[in-house]
Amino acid sequence: MSRWGQRGWNRQPQNGGGIVWVAIIAAVLGALLCLGLVAILRPAATGGHDQVVAAADKVKPAVVSVLSTVKDAKQDKMMGLGLGSGIIFQKTGGKARIATNYHVIDGGTDFEIVLPDGKRKKATVLGKDLYTDLAVLEIDAGDVTSVAEFGNSDLLKAGQTAIAIGNPLGLDFSQTVTTGVISRPKSNIPVSLGQNGELDWEIDVIQTDAAINQGNSGGPLVGLDGKVIGINSLKIATTGVEGLGFAIPINEAKPILEALIQDHKVKRPAMGITLEDLQSYQTGLDVLKLPDDVKTGVIVLDASGPAKEAGLKTSDVIVELDGKPINSALALRKYLYNEKKIGDKLSITYYRAGKKATASLTLGEL
Repeated sequence: MSRWGQRGWNRQPQNGGGIVWVAIIAAVLGALLCLGLVAILRPAATGGHDQVVAAADKVKPAVVSVLSTVKDAKQDKMMGLGLGSGIIFQKTGGKARIATNYHVIDGGTDFEIVLPDGKRKKATVLGKDLYTDLAVLEIDAGDVTSVAEFGNSDLLKAGQTAIAIGNPLGLDFSQTVTTGVISRPKSNIPVSLGQNGELDWEIDVIQTDAAINQGNSGGPLVGLDGKVIGINSLKIATTGVEGLGFAIPINEAKPILEALIQDHKVKRPAMGITLEDLQSYQTGLDVLKLPDDVKTGVIVLDASGPAKEAGLKTSDVIVELDGKPINSALALRKYLYNEKKIGDKLSITYYRAGKKATASLTLGEL
């Protein structure tokens, strides 16, 4: 799985990468002319083409390039440059706000937006969120002529036209338009949030076969009505695999973007533990003295805040939250972030030195 963006493209596919383009040319024009079919086929093809053109023209003025620079403040020297895409989605109070991916700006120290006409504007980060891979930048609204309109990603159907717009491979290819279809309106993709390659989170995505390449990250996925239905984020780039791109559904993105504007972050509940999957350990588990039937769960590596106050300690093995089985760190995070709120009570079932116990805590803020 690869997310394209910061410092070139810092999320590398685990199994190598590459795209095989196949062009098939069928010499059937003469036969169609003989059969008199060209006149029948042309209007439909032209009409569909015109719809894509109109949709792209509607949103392209709001599609920008996002430059992320890494600078050494002491030496005033640029250490790296990342490039992605973004969408102007709000204009208010003399400011314009741009949605992009977290991984496009992650690690950057200075940010710049390149408008469709080539003008450049310094940008500030209003907020960013690792878990949803979303970020909001803000610029002066002078010279901003258009704001993208959001559609309704809950209404998407497999097979409908999808248009991706962005700047693959750099500014020379800015405003590139690719087309395809919605392959699956709703998919769930495991991703790695850290540098260890472990799949420790899942994101809800739209699957499309519209071409998405390095630099497309943060750009819009658009329907034939010219409304943004998703934010292009990642693709599968493995030898022998084609047309597997993914976008964050705009209905999932909207509340996150609003939170990043208002609070500069997404507020999530926290237990106050550092954790690791029990099944990640192949040896050394004898010291935990777990029953033979306990094969999955979460090991507490450190406890602080609410967890420490509730009595949890290092080497405790959590197996249930509110009576629901928890077999991994991913399952624990999903339960907390999707089902609980800051200030909620949480019941924890765990093993300590082979004995089953329970604890209760009040969730704090991550």
